[in-house]
Amino acid sequence: MGDYGTMEKEEIFSKVLRAGRRTYFFDVRATKADDYYITITESKKFTNDDGSFHYKKHKIYLYKEDFEGFTEILNEMTDYVIKEKGLEVISERHQKDYQKSYETSDKTAAFEPASANETASDFTNVNFDDI
Repeated sequence: MGDYGTMEKEEIFSKVLRAGRRTYFFDVRATKADDYYITITESKKFTNDDGSFHYKKHKIYLYKEDFEGFTEILNEMTDYVIKEKGLEVISERHQKDYQKSYETSDKTAAFEPASANETASDFTNVNFDDI
């Protein structure tokens, strides 16, 4: 019988971005051949009418051979959005005073929220080679 239930291996390095009712998990994992890949999971909290809640999760797997193309397109898309709409969040559902929360699970220091004087290029600079 296959190893289907244990396809995802141990987390090597992890970071968490809490963003309102959404949480993003960034995990470096190892394949059976001991090569690394990244999983990005979006977890969104939903409240039921009775006050109980549940989470819906969506996951993508990103392999090393796709890092360059993924990074290039992600940078292009985020630059475009910031150029066209700026950094101000205009959603009616977004709290104006919301502060992002970053966490790590590798015992390193957590990221601080972005300062107001960082530029769009600082915001969109994603370098997966550093992972």
